[in-house]
Amino acid sequence: MAPLIYFDNAATSWPKPPEVRAALEAYFGQAGGNPGRSGHRMSIAAARIVEQARDRLAEIINADDSTQVVLTKNATEGLNIAIHGLLQPGDHAVTTSIEHNSVMRPLRHLESLGTELTVVACNRTGMLDPNEVRNALRPNTRLLITTHGSNVMGSLMPLENLAAIARKSGVPYLVDASQTAGVIPIDVEAQGLDLVAVTGHKGLLGPTGTGGLYIRAGLKLRPLMRGGTGSRSDLEVQPDFLPDILESGTLNVLGFAGLAAGIEHILEVGVSQVESHERALVARFLAGAERIERVTTYGPENLADRCGVLSFNIEGLTPSEVGTLLDQKYNIMSRVGLHCAPGAHKTIGTFPTGSVRFGFSLANTEAEVDTALSAIEEISDWADGRKEGEVDAANA
Repeated sequence: MAPLIYFDNAATSWPKPPEVRAALEAYFGQAGGNPGRSGHRMSIAAARIVEQARDRLAEIINADDSTQVVLTKNATEGLNIAIHGLLQPGDHAVTTSIEHNSVMRPLRHLESLGTELTVVACNRTGMLDPNEVRNALRPNTRLLITTHGSNVMGSLMPLENLAAIARKSGVPYLVDASQTAGVIPIDVEAQGLDLVAVTGHKGLLGPTGTGGLYIRAGLKLRPLMRGGTGSRSDLEVQPDFLPDILESGTLNVLGFAGLAAGIEHILEVGVSQVESHERALVARFLAGAERIERVTTYGPENLADRCGVLSFNIEGLTPSEVGTLLDQKYNIMSRVGLHCAPGAHKTIGTFPTGSVRFGFSLANTEAEVDTALSAIEEISDWADGRKEGEVDAANA
């Protein structure tokens, strides 16, 4: 079989840098204690790992103070902490039509309890008009939430414009940076961002079960969960300071050891270099796909409006059929379906079947993109009936 090509990095990046595995092995040998709960050296070593991960997360988004970064198990937890920490019945929130369910499901739940919600429509390429967001704000708006980069078609939001609109109205702005942290430069200070949720297992190259939430200084959130923090153990009420107020329970020290190593690898390479590499792969794929009959791609025409995620379909085949062929016949890993973002697929016209998604990473190459294009061209030929029966045979 052909060498494996992994294009499912928008779900979870693979392979991880060797430094990540080394960090995991070092944890087992040197830092197996509980961070912040004891005074012995194994506990202290574990606490250092936790703080190193927090420092690296702050560094990669240019947060001035690492205590403004709350460690989470993924972006979904960070988004829920922010959403539930700021909104209550009678409040109003604004979001967009291309959000992941990690945004939409908590918002829809709160809507059922009396929170008002406005969903601003993006166009069919996934692009948003900031003026429509401005027009959607109300006196009782308490939160603006958008993705940074779409997990379906890779379209990027105009963060600075949206942050300026929100700031002028006194509305906190929450950014879901699941697809862009470590891939597209983020500067919370320069861009004026209030809250940024990231996940560790995608562009940050860390293990699953890791993530973080940046919170602007002075912004108060109600805790989503309360419990032991290792601090102020004399009190039976939650500490009132960051990050402890939002970090109850023992953290995933092993995972954060790997996350710190993954971020250090990215910082050494340079986020801008990662951005350029992934965008070049997107450009190469789109140029090749344009020449293949029956293939439709989605997203903005301008490459500057994209991150390293793209979707496509082949006329005459369902996304699941294409994904199965890519996997079983060509050893190419992709993600098919609705990608936990039904609103995005409704926006671009691919609901309810969805699309085939490729998510590129620093580890992918132009040669891999060319191999995938050749495979897609063959699959398109079969769908066109020029090799009748081979699609069924390949799926058998």
